[in-house]
Amino acid sequence: MKHSEQLLKLKNTENWDVIIIGGGASGLGTALDAASRGYKTILVEAVDFAKGTSSRSTKLVHGGVRYLEQGDIHLVREALKERGIMAKNAGHLVKNQSFVIPNYNWWGGSFYTIGLKIYDLLAGNLSLGSSKYISKKKAIEMLPNVEENGLVSGVIYHDGQFDDSRLAINIAQTAVEKGACVLNYIKAIDLLKDDKNQVIGVQVQDHETGNKYDLKGSAIINATGVFTNAIMKLNDKVYKKYIVPSQGIHLVFDKSFLPGEHALMIPKTSDGRVLFAVPWHNRIVVGTTDTLIKKHSLEPIALESEIEFVLKTAQHFLAKKPTRADVLSVFAGLRPLAAPKEEGKSTKEVSRSHKIIVSETGLITITGGKWTTYRKIAEDIIDKAIATGKLPEKPSVTENLAIHGNKATTTLDRENHLYIYGVDIPKIIELQQNDSQLKEKVHPDHEFTMAEVVWAIRYEMARTVDDVLARRVRLLFLDARAAIQSSEKVARVLAKELGHNEAWVNKEILNFKKISKGFLLPEFQ
Repeated sequence: MKHSEQLLKLKNTENWDVIIIGGGASGLGTALDAASRGYKTILVEAVDFAKGTSSRSTKLVHGGVRYLEQGDIHLVREALKERGIMAKNAGHLVKNQSFVIPNYNWWGGSFYTIGLKIYDLLAGNLSLGSSKYISKKKAIEMLPNVEENGLVSGVIYHDGQFDDSRLAINIAQTAVEKGACVLNYIKAIDLLKDDKNQVIGVQVQDHETGNKYDLKGSAIINATGVFTNAIMKLNDKVYKKYIVPSQGIHLVFDKSFLPGEHALMIPKTSDGRVLFAVPWHNRIVVGTTDTLIKKHSLEPIALESEIEFVLKTAQHFLAKKPTRADVLSVFAGLRPLAAPKEEGKSTKEVSRSHKIIVSETGLITITGGKWTTYRKIAEDIIDKAIATGKLPEKPSVTENLAIHGNKATTTLDRENHLYIYGVDIPKIIELQQNDSQLKEKVHPDHEFTMAEVVWAIRYEMARTVDDVLARRVRLLFLDARAAIQSSEKVARVLAKELGHNEAWVNKEILNFKKISKGFLLPEFQ
């Protein structure tokens, strides 16, 4: 997947069947669904793939225990089915993760055991393992740092865990292999309409050269997540809100705060949210919050109240209490929730299921949704384009379509940090063998090597330090200080690979420092 080749494809194609604006989970999934059905497909992303919400998730592939409690059985069943499909099609990235719920009251054990048995039943033959009640002793054994004071028992259940932006890149690669044209740093700046006010294309601008292109197509799809309203402004004369952004934050800690293989799940925190502490790339990710946000941005910043809430809750349930100084990274993401019909609904009640809106202009917009159901959402979008007469009918084939990199990956395989590359692992090792400089680590305290950086630039369309350190190699999410310390090294490799000068390098380092500030607590910026 090379930027130059994709750009050439954009320039040499007059008409497309499907044009997708937005390169997050829903957009990339739609590009893959469309291209694999045989439609001539192009996707444009204004910044980088999964730059927004899709790289900032809780890293779970799950049915959503919380939606079960709200009685949204349909959403849970659909998500559990998709969880199974994702584990089969992206085996290198999706793993079975056991979760332990510690109970601090006598009724919790049986209450959650019954609920999770229903969860297992809904998963059917795609279940990852059965839920069961465990003793206090067993709960302490499985969660070595759990708060023992007042602990009565525990419940264990299974869900999926994955690397979000790595999956996004692999979906983009798969779409390209199926014939799609997929480009980052190409921004949609206008919608092209005919004299009947029907959308017939998109005007885009290349971020790097400033060149503009008019793309013409049959089905135009808006998959811009929290930026949906901005595209809708280009589309509608009458403006209304289609999405409300809700922010969720996560704090990342060293593994010592939750040693072992099991994740911790608190079904009811002081504000009624669910709290997860999940092992991820040899760290612990703790979150999340749900805060309605007035305005959206590309780099959302965790609010002080959110940081305090996650920290306090983690301290409450962990015997080794994490402090602000222990936070390696903090990341905030915005959920593009479909706007409720009535004002003032709480975000807990705003449906997590996706909505597809077909405007009078013919523009197809996706709102809501979550990573776990990205494939089903994409299938629904293209089915909707067929139903509205924009495309000839062809069936979706993604249910049994392997994602680039897919291979069965064991716990033992995962001990080598390169496991996320799946079938591409030998190629990265070959890069290291052919050039000893590429064996060098990106940062002395982390396993990532310079070969991964070069791989990201050559075959995964990384264009900036942020692309490399935030979404290809996940260093910014795992250890923000280490990422800042590695930025110059990475900028120089980018400049060498892409032909940039010293001025570009300096600008790039400054830009990355600005971005990474948001991943540090204020007192450490």
